Amino acid sequence: MAKEKQKEFDTISDGSHAIRKFSIGDLLIMLILTVLSLTCILPFIHLAAKSISSNTAVMQKSVVLWPKGINFDAYASIFQDGSLVRSFTFSVWVVLIFTLLGMIACTCAAYPLSKKRLKGRTFFTFLLMFPMYFSAGLIPNYLLLKNLHLLNNMWVLILPLIYSAYNMLIMKSYFQSSIPDSLEEAAFLDGANNFQILFQVVLPLSKPILATLSLFYAVGRWNAYADNKYFITAESLKMIQYKLYQLVASATEAQTATLSEAIEVTSTPEVLQSACIMFATLPIICVYPFLQKYFVKGVMIGAVKG
Repeated sequence: MAKEKQKEFDTISDGSHAIRKFSIGDLLIMLILTVLSLTCILPFIHLAAKSISSNTAVMQKSVVLWPKGINFDAYASIFQDGSLVRSFTFSVWVVLIFTLLGMIACTCAAYPLSKKRLKGRTFFTFLLMFPMYFSAGLIPNYLLLKNLHLLNNMWVLILPLIYSAYNMLIMKSYFQSSIPDSLEEAAFLDGANNFQILFQVVLPLSKPILATLSLFYAVGRWNAYADNKYFITAESLKMIQYKLYQLVASATEAQTATLSEAIEVTSTPEVLQSACIMFATLPIICVYPFLQKYFVKGVMIGAVKG
């Protein structure tokens, strides 16, 4: 029986197995995954098609997955509008700084907590995990940030969220399950200190989890706009997602979508909304292919044990 099952697999050079025989269950799983993938891809294609279609075709609801009357007037309006481009550039800077500081904070918390030699490890773990379950609420947070003079400041979009208990837990689990203690013991015998071990031994072996959590931080900051809405009133400090939210909200309420008053917009609200959504979404989508290999591996290994 075991030999018959073994015949259904081919061993590949990397040690994994390829299935030669598909069952009905395999086909059903493939069908379900295909349907789920289409539910994510088709809306994006629909928006992309509308963003470069003519106003008449979009108003007639004849654009589905293929553009009609191709033109780029909506994108021209976006690039002519200085406020949206400034918000985009500002968002990129905030995301880069936020991701860098977030990864530093996460690593500084996860690495010591993953080591049994740390005295009081249980207490510090509880202390750092506590914010994951409880929050003071919006009003206390607002008053705190006001007293710290962070309102209408770029750092209010960065500092309050750079520590993530969830990301710290994933990185801690990765260090415990994937970095052998023997490597650190050998480094200690060679005279290395904790910082040298972290930067020269642990982090070079942790590229999958570093890429995964960097993606978590970047995507989370790029898509968030609630704190921008509550803590920022200056126009120059509004991120692209909040500008997009304002655009969609104004179009929903008044059936009009406008950029700045100085720009003449020739596109209908629906076309302009689609173009703005594509403009704000493409940067993150372009990052995924470069990190996908590390992303999958990091998530699977980091979730083995806590």
